[in-house]
Amino acid sequence: MTEKEAKLGEPDPEDGPKKAVAPEEVTAPPEERPFIITGIGASAGGLDALEVFFKHTPPDLGAGYVVVTHMDPEHKSLLPEILQRHTTMPVMQIEQGMQIRPDSVYVIPPNTDLGISGGTFSLEKPSRQRGMRLPIDHFFRWLAQDQDSKAVGILLSGMGHDGVLGLRALKERLGTVLVQDPVTAEFPSMPRSVIVSGLADHIAPADKLPKLLGEYIASYHGIREAKREGREYGKARSKILALIRSRTGEDYSMFKESLVRGRIERRMGLHRIGTIEEYMRYVQEHPREIDILAQEIPTGPNWFFRNADAWGTFRKQALPDLIRSKPDDSTLRVWVSGCATGEQAYSMAIELEEAIASLGRTDEVRYQIFATDIDRDRVVEARDGTYIANIETDVSPERLERFFTKGDNTYQVRPEIREKTVFAQHNILTHPPFLHLDILDVRSLLLYTSPDVVQKLIPLFLYALNPGGILFLGIDYAAPEPPEYFRSIDAAWKIYRRMPTPEGMDIRLELPHAFTAPPAGLQAGEPGTRRGAAEPSVAALAQEWLLEQYAPPAVIVDENGDILYFQGRTGKFLEPHPGKATLNIFAMAREGLHYPLTFALKAAAQEKRVIVREPVSIRINGDEQVIRLTVRPIRRHEGASDLLVVVFEPVQKPVPEHGQPTDNRREERPKEARHSDIEGELAETRARLQHTVEDMQASQEELKSMNEELQSTNEELKSTNEELTSSKEELQSLNEELLTVNAEHQKKIEELSQTNDDMRNLLQSTEIAMLFLDEDLRVRRFTEPVTRIVSLRAGDVGRPITDLMIDIENADLVQDAREVLDTLQMRTKQVRTRDGRWYEMRIVPYRTRENRIEGVVVTFVDITSIKDLEASLRYTRTYAENIIATVREPLVVLDADLRIVSANRSFYTMFRVAPEETEGHLLYDIGNRQWDIPDLRRLLEEILPGQTELEDYEVEHDFPEIGRRTMQLNARQIRSDAGPDLILLAVEDVSERQKPQDAG
Repeated sequence: MTEKEAKLGEPDPEDGPKKAVAPEEVTAPPEERPFIITGIGASAGGLDALEVFFKHTPPDLGAGYVVVTHMDPEHKSLLPEILQRHTTMPVMQIEQGMQIRPDSVYVIPPNTDLGISGGTFSLEKPSRQRGMRLPIDHFFRWLAQDQDSKAVGILLSGMGHDGVLGLRALKERLGTVLVQDPVTAEFPSMPRSVIVSGLADHIAPADKLPKLLGEYIASYHGIREAKREGREYGKARSKILALIRSRTGEDYSMFKESLVRGRIERRMGLHRIGTIEEYMRYVQEHPREIDILAQEIPTGPNWFFRNADAWGTFRKQALPDLIRSKPDDSTLRVWVSGCATGEQAYSMAIELEEAIASLGRTDEVRYQIFATDIDRDRVVEARDGTYIANIETDVSPERLERFFTKGDNTYQVRPEIREKTVFAQHNILTHPPFLHLDILDVRSLLLYTSPDVVQKLIPLFLYALNPGGILFLGIDYAAPEPPEYFRSIDAAWKIYRRMPTPEGMDIRLELPHAFTAPPAGLQAGEPGTRRGAAEPSVAALAQEWLLEQYAPPAVIVDENGDILYFQGRTGKFLEPHPGKATLNIFAMAREGLHYPLTFALKAAAQEKRVIVREPVSIRINGDEQVIRLTVRPIRRHEGASDLLVVVFEPVQKPVPEHGQPTDNRREERPKEARHSDIEGELAETRARLQHTVEDMQASQEELKSMNEELQSTNEELKSTNEELTSSKEELQSLNEELLTVNAEHQKKIEELSQTNDDMRNLLQSTEIAMLFLDEDLRVRRFTEPVTRIVSLRAGDVGRPITDLMIDIENADLVQDAREVLDTLQMRTKQVRTRDGRWYEMRIVPYRTRENRIEGVVVTFVDITSIKDLEASLRYTRTYAENIIATVREPLVVLDADLRIVSANRSFYTMFRVAPEETEGHLLYDIGNRQWDIPDLRRLLEEILPGQTELEDYEVEHDFPEIGRRTMQLNARQIRSDAGPDLILLAVEDVSERQKPQDAG
């Protein structure tokens, strides 16, 4: 068994055997209300369906959503980002160990297989990077095993058959299946496969599925929260099972109560029915519902090599001893009960084929498998042995090559395996068992049979098995100890060997009783026959009597010699052959009749004429009797094979002459006549034998030549088919991945197109002249305003900028662009065009998202108005400075920090300071701090801030350069919204005026 197969039987194979339990046996704590987990599978064309689904899904349904799609393993998925735009629920890509929450959307990452256990996600690397990958099946199986009836599977548009096996497992665990209507799907293959398999509970367009999901969730919680009286439920359940029994003839009352109840509640949820009484009435009004419920109740897991560890134990510990113990030319008799669609029966056949071959007993031991199931439709499907290509997940490539024939997206079990497996509709609870068995596998049966019924079946198992036979009960057998007269082979997987019973002990076996519906038209209490039946006519009686009295004995046979009809008493000529019962005329012919009969039948069939052989001597009870043998062909209608009538007519022997002894009658026939008859028969035999030998030789030569040609052709076709199959699978998988990627790219293109429109409108609204150049300074793109500076037209894209006229007077655009490409530093210049307009030219490198330099971007911002304003300001400043310069009083302009901004010539002359020692310095620091006057500080720091202007403020101070002076100060605050606040300070020397006043 391959490592791949060991991992696929159970989601957690390393944890050992786990008992399969009904969903009702696994319940959440009372204080926690369980929420539905919805798995959504999609492939090619599924992106649009996903967008529509989530656009119509209310964000408060209380379900968690897991999206699984076919993705390119090397491509980063944009699906979370795309889906987030269509729902207010949070959409996130799954990470290892992430816990699922309600009203959230989770997306599978690329190149992973997704599992879930206890509501926690697990990620693993896929076993196959390319080719046939089935991530949807993989996750749905985990979801079914983990969530049971709290799981909903939704399948949307896609190619192939991914999802079918997973949804089958989900439905077997009481989950619900919703499928997109194939008519609305871009690629309907995946939805149609589920519908054809009979797994879909609801079929609807993608925008209608959220409503169906919401109704099912509401019904699910309503059914489980409603109180049900035990007596009322039991009464309704009994009536429902009685309806099933009367319609199908099968008794389901022996099945597990949890299983029956779970199936009933699942159907109630699908039909949005709240009480068991309402559902009972619904069943009575809709007979089709009875058939569906009868099919779903016994449904169990059915995939190849389910519980791979169990098969491994069975192969290693049980089969070798059993096969070695069988004598040569013997047959292993195997019974697989509850075979469903045949996967388990064929798994058993594959195991037996491999085990017998490994022990070298292929020519010594054969096997015969009897596979039975209660459902007739599933038996028919199993007998065909055709399965979708998804079984590659469960069956290794070596086994697929050896035991299956590859078809178009299907695999069929090879005829040599199917011929050894007999499928039949059978109910082990009500029908007689198969006997003299070497292996009895009832694992699937125990999944849905109640424990008390299983205990009643143990004597039947003991009765059906030969001593030394194997009983495979599986982990669902509840009893801890082996049944009586069975010895344990493996306690974990409940594999037992039947031990011999004490000599003379009778096995007490309760024979099953069948619940069958009375024949149509025959009510209970009516006799089996009716007197109203028509009596035979007189003509019919006369014809029958005449045939019996006067017609010779005859039989009607087909071309193979099988007797179809007897006429008269043929016991003198035909007798049953010892051994297996047969109605073949060659096997029943009496002594002396075989050879003439064979020749006559063959000649009549080939030559299409009447053949008469006489006399023919046969021996009857030691006596010899002479007959005439006549074989006559009967032509039938065109297309039907001919029949042959064989007539046996007794021939009267010649009467002996008077006085001749009776005992000498045999000598009356001349020896020459007898010898002549024998020689004629011998010659005819030789001629026919020679003809037959020649025909056989010619046929052998033709067949040999044809066989050689067919072998050569078959090898070529086989090789070609393998290559085409492998290529087709890879191309199909790659096509699905490309379609998914293409859909994501299409969405991205739409986004980029919208972004491009936004940017174009933005640039047009700003009216900024922009020019995009590549690394060779060729025009890549430009905006309309730049045409006023560079002579560009729409057809100039791709032309070198050096070929175009650039209307700039004081700059070299081409040289500046090359310097930016060399230095990767931005350049900014103010340039002027010939028409007198000014622009701020800015050249920056064009960087891609990957930080590659692929050219430059040149922008021109119109600053003509700013230049005009600057010129006006310069003129105004010059005008003001000239006025200040002509004033004879010292003037000084201070900023808010009392630093000197400027001063006039009179100030520099009077106080004997230089401009460079003055401008930018604090007023108090200039001229050896000659202006550090307390009264001046008080004026500027305390008085002036509270007033806008101050006039005639006198200050007397000893100035180092000019002596003691009395200065009259006039100050005014200059406030401006466009620049910093300033203080204009005028200084007037009034010392001369002050002297006369002091003298007076």
